[in-house]
Amino acid sequence: MKTRYFVLTPDRRARTLNVVGTEVTVLAANTVTRSFGITLQRGDEGTGPPPHSHDWDEAFYVLGGEIRFLCDGQAHVCSPGTLVHVPRGTVHGFRYGKGGGQMLEITGENARAAEMFAAVDQAIPPGPPDIARLLQVFEQNGVTIAAPA
Repeated sequence: MKTRYFVLTPDRRARTLNVVGTEVTVLAANTVTRSFGITLQRGDEGTGPPPHSHDWDEAFYVLGGEIRFLCDGQAHVCSPGTLVHVPRGTVHGFRYGKGGGQMLEITGENARAAEMFAAVDQAIPPGPPDIARLLQVFEQNGVTIAAPA
């Protein structure tokens, strides 16, 4: 089946998801493009996912603010214009720096990121998360939280 082109204007975007303090707007899910996914992510200072891994490639392009990435134990302070490529299986995480930040996330073929974000938004209400439930949702969607060092 041939994939058709599409043009997504801001007024036609899906609603923004709340993923444990990060606002995630799915711009293109892998299931729609049949190859890659794109999300727009924005977070407040100090928010962001803990170190984790999954079986899909992922890249982040920083649009605004400062975002502190941890990839395979190496810390990187990333400003606008920075691209971070994370191959499948790599333990990674990030925290939004002073004033928060914004970035594009691009996922590789067969990624389940869009589905995972929607599942977290549905299962975890705003506020302090139910950690056991959050870990269960991550696991159901192919994300493994790294053990603390």
